[in-house]
Amino acid sequence: MSEYKTVLVLCTGNSCRSQMAEVLLNHEFAGRVRAISAGTRPQPKVADGALEALREAGLPTAGLHPKDVDAVIGESIDLVVTVCDNARETCPVFPRPVPRIHVPFHDPHGEPLESFLRVRDDIRARLIPAVRSALGW
Repeated sequence: MSEYKTVLVLCTGNSCRSQMAEVLLNHEFAGRVRAISAGTRPQPKVADGALEALREAGLPTAGLHPKDVDAVIGESIDLVVTVCDNARETCPVFPRPVPRIHVPFHDPHGEPLESFLRVRDDIRARLIPAVRSALGW
């Protein structure tokens, strides 16, 4: 199998959508993708609803925490995925050209768990195939 690809999932707060996307991509593409997430204006903590939605799907949540995009800008990124319009508009310039795709999702922050579950399932349904396609798989 070829070397893994690093996918950065970028959002504004890095507390909901991008965290769920990171976990789902790492699960779906285990051994082929190293997904990381960051925010342009990270929140203090990952939303409880995002953590619960991941746990209900049997996915790991240990170690998840919001990160500033500046903390990962030096990584060797193979693909940037923006999951909110604000992050798309404020996406930083990386040290080298990096392919980008934009797959927006509803922000469930502050909403009931059911909203987080819908967004989790939407990420699984739309982001996984988009990343697969963008990586040429």
